Amino acid sequence: MQRRQLITLAAGAALPAAQAFGAEPFPDKPLRMIVGFAAGGGADSLTRIIAEGLSKQLGQQVIVENRPGADGVLAAQAVSSAKADGYTLLMGTNTAMVAAPTLRPTPPYDPFKAFTPISSAGQFSMFLVVPSSLPAKSVSELLALVAAKPGAYNSASSNSASELAMLQLLGEQRKVVNARYKGDMQAMTDLLGGQIHMMFTTGTLAPGFVKEGRIRALATLLPQRSGLLPEVPTGTELGLGSLTITPWAGFFGPPGLPQTITDKLSRELQNTLKRPEVHAQLVQQGFEGYGMNPAKFAEFFRTQYDAFGATVRQHNVKFE
Repeated sequence: MQRRQLITLAAGAALPAAQAFGAEPFPDKPLRMIVGFAAGGGADSLTRIIAEGLSKQLGQQVIVENRPGADGVLAAQAVSSAKADGYTLLMGTNTAMVAAPTLRPTPPYDPFKAFTPISSAGQFSMFLVVPSSLPAKSVSELLALVAAKPGAYNSASSNSASELAMLQLLGEQRKVVNARYKGDMQAMTDLLGGQIHMMFTTGTLAPGFVKEGRIRALATLLPQRSGLLPEVPTGTELGLGSLTITPWAGFFGPPGLPQTITDKLSRELQNTLKRPEVHAQLVQQGFEGYGMNPAKFAEFFRTQYDAFGATVRQHNVKFE
């Protein structure tokens, strides 16, 4: 009896130590947040704003690491091959997570097997704009103009999301020649000059020119009206159900990330995006920040991937 009591006491004394050893709080060291664009750009600025807020949420430093190149593929591959412990995250966008695996003859990875979806970051504000000289004050008027004179009008795009959104808006019957630009500002310059008749552009550029009366914004791709241009209706409000392309950003981890860590990171990222100072800074960048739980984000990701691929196939789009 005495021996059994001694064994029980010894086991009881060891239990707290074992629990303490096995239940080390996450995170207990700095995290890396990898972004596939150069420092100083739009995506980098957004990532740094969110990283600073997440650092406050977690009580740990969140280091932003830039790995530009190959349409974001280098950054994505770095995260995909990282240890699945929650300390390496990817700030992923349409470019690396949808366009690269969809458009390349040999996909660099299967985005549904190579990553763990954690949470959305939100959407880039994107507006359909026309020069003020164009006699179209609504989407319906713009579509009527295009239908009346096939091939007489042109559009501009500086990324795959804006080009595919325009294709979805116009449909197969409305013929418009698209000009591809390396950046939104170059395209906007030609739109202001009248050489371009329509484009989907970012919330960084559009508001200033709209307020100056130099361009007209007809719709936004956001799910709700933007505080940047609250008078501009959404595609849903206008009954444009065909507009399914969303210029989004979200957070991913390596494959096999434990569910407990995935859920914790998702909660903290969602809370980060609700922080007043984070929200205010993102709005200034023309970005609508909002989080999703892992399951909802995975569903959103699949929907966006499928819509992108369907539009590419339908219009036989080729990107160089």
